[in-house]
Amino acid sequence: MDIKTVEYKNINETMHIYEHRSGLKCFVIPKKGYSKKFATFATHYGSINNQFIVPGESEITTVPDGIAHFLEHKLFEQKDGSVMDKFSQLGSNPNAYTSFAQTAYLFSCTDKFDENFRLLLNFVQNPYITEESVEKEKDIIGQEIRMYEDNPNWRVFFNLLRAFYVNNPVKIDIAGSIESISKINKDILYTCYNTFYHPSNMIIVVVGDVDAAKVFEQIDQSITVNSSKPEIKRIFPDEPDKINESYVEQKLAVAMPLFQMGYKDVGFCSKGMDCLMRETAVKILLEMIMGRSSKLYNDLYNEGLINNTFEFDYTIEENYAYSAFGGESKDPLKVKEKVLEEITSLQQSGLNMETYERIRRAQKGRFVKQFNSVERIAHNFVSVYFKEVNIFDYMEVYDKITFEYVNKVFKEHFTADRLAMSVIKPA
Repeated sequence: MDIKTVEYKNINETMHIYEHRSGLKCFVIPKKGYSKKFATFATHYGSINNQFIVPGESEITTVPDGIAHFLEHKLFEQKDGSVMDKFSQLGSNPNAYTSFAQTAYLFSCTDKFDENFRLLLNFVQNPYITEESVEKEKDIIGQEIRMYEDNPNWRVFFNLLRAFYVNNPVKIDIAGSIESISKINKDILYTCYNTFYHPSNMIIVVVGDVDAAKVFEQIDQSITVNSSKPEIKRIFPDEPDKINESYVEQKLAVAMPLFQMGYKDVGFCSKGMDCLMRETAVKILLEMIMGRSSKLYNDLYNEGLINNTFEFDYTIEENYAYSAFGGESKDPLKVKEKVLEEITSLQQSGLNMETYERIRRAQKGRFVKQFNSVERIAHNFVSVYFKEVNIFDYMEVYDKITFEYVNKVFKEHFTADRLAMSVIKPA
């Protein structure tokens, strides 16, 4: 067995890497002395992958929205009962999630790691889908969709994505709609499973006090592959640089208005170190402009225009990227006005180098701190891996990034004609 070991001496971490003959990439990050162990089995397949060419075919396959999330639900149901029940009997905490770009199955435990890990490997590889169970699942997911439709925080966010994007499927709810899931059947689910759940499109990450060689041995015994590595061709519609609309408003049952606003990003590289550099630059900028120590945040807070629900983030994936910030406000449009004023002022006067340096160091410190949590390590590893980097690359980025580069990104990203706003007002 060919196991590669990489030492990251600057943060005192080690990673063991093994590639299974199927193309499955496996990673173990040992944490000696930790009682909790965490494992995740993830596929590079999310809600935005609704158009693709099935390996061996030439025609484009278009599937209903929400199918990646639907499939995630179905995998937990086996012929001999619920996988959740089996995990519970083994004393572990299982979970799964579907995002725009990936689906992950995971568990944490303090005991019986081998049994739990075997269960994870087996159920993800062995879907049991019947037409009857699909119909039953439609009702369950339909309830989930209705719940999201009434959730103000969810709606304010997706309304912002719809304001940003004209064609990109990231604007579509991850769970789809009542109408789209009604078109899902067993055959479509198996088509998606066979396309995207090939081990070569997947990774396994284990974090905790475990024996790496033993983990890789378990994988060798459990992963069965009958087909060769497929080439998956993902199809995405062309997306213009311009935003779809600048303002979206909706009324729901809220005590105070909610808002999300941000900038649609264009001209970015979504893979490799360039991708991490841009992500880090925008996150530093957001902290400089509107972090809790900034003049803007304190002015808005002292005027009662925002409260401690205010937060911000930047997301970059295969074919989309955006910044988003918001929270509760009695006057969201006033917040927008003040944000624009501050950004215009900073673009004219220039960013402060000392502030930049302080925030860069603070973010680097927070990044190192996350290695105290097995869940966070695994989650963050999966979230960046399919961009052809791993989380340890952030250390290099924090050391390499320059004030000049951040200034350049500042001028590129914070462009007034790519600013959009979403507001939820009390009904």
